Amino acid sequence: MDNTTQTNRSLVTGTFRDPVAANRYYSSLRDRGYTDDDVHVVMSDDTRERYNRNVAEDEIEQGSKAAEGAGVGAAVGGTTGGVIGAIAGIGGAVLIPGIGAVAGPLAGALAGAGAGGAGGSLLGALVGAGIPEDQAQVYENDVKDGGIMVGVHPKDDKDRTYLESSYTEHGADNVYYYDAT
Repeated sequence: MDNTTQTNRSLVTGTFRDPVAANRYYSSLRDRGYTDDDVHVVMSDDTRERYNRNVAEDEIEQGSKAAEGAGVGAAVGGTTGGVIGAIAGIGGAVLIPGIGAVAGPLAGALAGAGAGGAGGSLLGALVGAGIPEDQAQVYENDVKDGGIMVGVHPKDDKDRTYLESSYTEHGADNVYYYDAT
């Protein structure tokens, strides 16, 4: 999907500081029927690496205590795969030097713009997706500071209201709605 098409779609965005909360939110979006064409996920390389290490350590810990905590392990394991799956390659995720890991329609926009060039910046991609420059700068700073930005194209106005409250319920900061109409 190109930037022109992205700006014709409304977008609800927010930043998560906690990867587990981001995973839960991502999983809830998938359960609600959202696809890779509807969801953007952006995190820095450092955040992705730290998160991958934590998940690996968590899986080792869970595996060693499988008998005593099988139910807890299943609950935690079920939520930790969401963002990792998106960033690891599901949905055309790309690793962009200087920006980080990007999944969803923004990944294509950034790759197409040429990472590293002026058009290949996260700020440029967010502005191209319809987010005003001042809000896009907030998200770029959040990602640089270890946050995970998630953006969703709502299906309709009712769903937009759900998404905005859902971000808050899952612990997101800087929730923003861009109306493309």
